[in-house]
Amino acid sequence: MFGKILIANRGEIACRVIRTAKALGIQTVAVYSDADTHALHVQMADEAVSIGGSAPSESYLVMEKIIAAAKQTGSEAIHPGYGFLSENAAFCQLCENNNVVFIGPPVGAIETMGSKSAAKQIMEGADVPLLPGYHGADQDPNLLKDAARKIGYPVLLKAVSGGGGKGMRQVHNPNEFDEALAAAKREALSGFGDDDMLVEKYLQQPRHVEVQVFCDALGNGVYLFERDCSVQRRHQKIIEEAPAPKLPDGIREKMGEAALRAAAAVNYVGAGTVEFLLDSTGNFYFMEMNTRLQVEHPVTEMITDQDLVEWQLKVANGEPLPCRQSDLIMTGHAFEARIYAEDPANEFLPAAGKLIWLQQPAASRHVRVDTGVVTNDEVGVFYDPMIAKLIVWDVDRQRALARLDRALAEYRIIGVTTNIDFLRRLATHHAFRNEDLSTDFITRHESDLFEHSQPPISLFAPLAALYLTLRRESQPAPSSDSRSDPTSPWHTLDHWRMNAPCTHTEVIVVGDIEHTIDVEKVGLHTYRTDIGNASFTVSGQLDGRDLTATIDGHKRSAVIVEHAIDSSSAISLFTDDTSFEFTVRAVDLGEEVEHDDGSGFKAPMNGTVVEILVNAGDKVAAGDTLVIMEAMKMEHAIKAPVAGTVNEIYYSKGDLVDGGADLLAFEPMDS
Repeated sequence: MFGKILIANRGEIACRVIRTAKALGIQTVAVYSDADTHALHVQMADEAVSIGGSAPSESYLVMEKIIAAAKQTGSEAIHPGYGFLSENAAFCQLCENNNVVFIGPPVGAIETMGSKSAAKQIMEGADVPLLPGYHGADQDPNLLKDAARKIGYPVLLKAVSGGGGKGMRQVHNPNEFDEALAAAKREALSGFGDDDMLVEKYLQQPRHVEVQVFCDALGNGVYLFERDCSVQRRHQKIIEEAPAPKLPDGIREKMGEAALRAAAAVNYVGAGTVEFLLDSTGNFYFMEMNTRLQVEHPVTEMITDQDLVEWQLKVANGEPLPCRQSDLIMTGHAFEARIYAEDPANEFLPAAGKLIWLQQPAASRHVRVDTGVVTNDEVGVFYDPMIAKLIVWDVDRQRALARLDRALAEYRIIGVTTNIDFLRRLATHHAFRNEDLSTDFITRHESDLFEHSQPPISLFAPLAALYLTLRRESQPAPSSDSRSDPTSPWHTLDHWRMNAPCTHTEVIVVGDIEHTIDVEKVGLHTYRTDIGNASFTVSGQLDGRDLTATIDGHKRSAVIVEHAIDSSSAISLFTDDTSFEFTVRAVDLGEEVEHDDGSGFKAPMNGTVVEILVNAGDKVAAGDTLVIMEAMKMEHAIKAPVAGTVNEIYYSKGDLVDGGADLLAFEPMDS
């Protein structure tokens, strides 16, 4: 076995590889960019080497720096993780040229499967079912458009060298084709350095089912069953599960055998994933083969009780596969939910920021958390906004779903907007529970999944008032004198009054709305709280961040975290069911506050300007795209809400822009 390996990646996948390597007694070397100087994977590794600037193009994508780090540290092999250089044939060849083992497939397999058009042709020869489509070398836009017409709309444009949903667009009619093609080519060129496209028939409501394959250099191959990855946004998966539910009889074996034929056709070695589209009749069609370990590999590990990274290391070391096909058994059901710093209510835009507070579910035989961040880490603009992967297992799908919901509820994150509440709504949706899965699941159930209203203030007001009161009472009076009578009322902050009720008022602010809560002490640590027409009797105790409360006889618990937000203090209150953030009204000192008139077009996130499609003085129609920004591998188009004139543009193509910054000055057309 290798004595030392280098991990040419970052974040949770680097941490995950390090854990297995350490368990096998292998020393590990991390590489890191300027942004990752203090990252978790750097701390976990035995050694770490700096490789340059924060942008991937200055660090993680610079092959020569990775090779130099491997040679400098005496690393015998390089694990590429996923993303970055994991499917880069040139990097695989460079490793070979420098006598460093690439923990992945051979160059030829990467090259073949990296070209979607070449892969389709080989799959056809290997008797792997294919969708109707155009996979040719001629990239004339008119020819591609004509191919779409012949295939029949809707069609899917896909980057030949693409992956992860980048360089992919659905086109439902000829009028959308030109703009969709331009966007897909631009995204593909930016992400892969290749803007060649293929055109395929777009299936209505298919399922995305993929098969995990593994091959060694001795000619052995197995499939470790399948995963359903149908629930996606922006063509990227957010919940995966294994095994795939409701597979027609015999399909599992047929898909597994087809996946092995696909791997054998390119002399594959190592871990790979063959992705299929499955229609409602049980027919399946080859999409692509990912020549690397997949983000969702943990669900396969959970149902097979195998460590796929350990398999990778053994196969790369020239050893045979640890199991034969007949040895592999599925047990139970597993889900993986990807915890992202993003705003589902705002088109899933990435949300950069500092993780002021991060508390994760406790690990157990049922719950696993793969992460690369800790409290106080930054979720920056240079990399994918994934915070963690939450993986759960139980004996069947329904019990595993209950585990997933419970574990999601135990997450406590402050500092960035996340998709956790959205994931809970998705995982508990009746259609998801009933296994009604398809790649357009989110679109079909949009009204349910995005319907999010803050619970009534009356649910949180008693807890908020109790916390503020107990916190105040636990603090000594600033003017108290320890030499005076210790029973003096001046030593307390409990609003005691002679011959009058012990009352006070709390004013909390939720969003932009103020709520007044009247509090009266009626016993030891017991209070009556009034908000509007509702009245509650509340008692409890505060122990650090843990609040225990009894509200009208109903015992509840909460975790309270105070933190800074927008230069002021905020309080986040987490219960078992949801969370609630508020501020306490500041003293009015009569200072004037400037208000934004909203006339500017603001950057929706920290990111890079990739295209400016207008000039100062241009008149535009409602819906015209003016500027395109990119952050964390996602594009966002800023469009004109109404017809008007672009008066001024404040940035240029390639500029880095802070979220909230005005991009241009726009004057609506006089109605």
